[in-house]
Amino acid sequence: MTDSEHKGIAAEDWATASTEPQYRAAVIDLLGALAYGELAAFERLAEDAKLAPTLADKAELAKMASAEFHHFEQLRDRLAAVDAEPTAAMEPFAKALDDFHRQTAPSDWLEGLVKAYVGDSIASDFYREVAARLDSDTRGLVLSVLDDTGHGNFAVEKVRAAIDADPRVGGRLALWARRLMGEALSQAQRVVAERDALSTMLVGGVADGFDLAEVGRMFSRITEAHTKRMAALGLAA
Repeated sequence: MTDSEHKGIAAEDWATASTEPQYRAAVIDLLGALAYGELAAFERLAEDAKLAPTLADKAELAKMASAEFHHFEQLRDRLAAVDAEPTAAMEPFAKALDDFHRQTAPSDWLEGLVKAYVGDSIASDFYREVAARLDSDTRGLVLSVLDDTGHGNFAVEKVRAAIDADPRVGGRLALWARRLMGEALSQAQRVVAERDALSTMLVGGVADGFDLAEVGRMFSRITEAHTKRMAALGLAA
């Protein structure tokens, strides 16, 4: 969708759109959730680097962790620029994200790669869907911090090589990825349900034309994208 095709709030800039208090609250929630997600991703990738089998793999993960931290800094700075206290904006989302990471702690290097690829991609798909309904300034920032840090291709290459070396690995990782999908979607729904401004933005209200049926279609698109990623990994969805 080009800028000229955007309608309603999506055709406005932040200065205009943010005069609506509920929209402003929804965007601050969204940026807070994204910022904590990036901070948690940085922390997790740095932790996963310890499981890396080679020095080259360790360095690759450290580079990706650095990219995630840069994304966090962009979001933190944006929150401060719109007069929102970054820590306060992130706080409501910390428990849900920490719970998700605790419940899906990888037991080895390959599970960590699948989690980063599958889990992060589901979150990115969700935020990209939401971004289509945001003002132009916020949309540009959200899309820029969702840029692939290179983890996708790296994970696919390493996981496929592991399955080629031992096909039995595929079954275990497919089960793991299915569990991640379920946990990630539950967590996304829980986060949205707990924040009134955010849920209103998703199902209508301040977001033009985003009705309940469209939310259903959105989750269908996210599930479809997940199935394609599983195929890229050489795993059954």
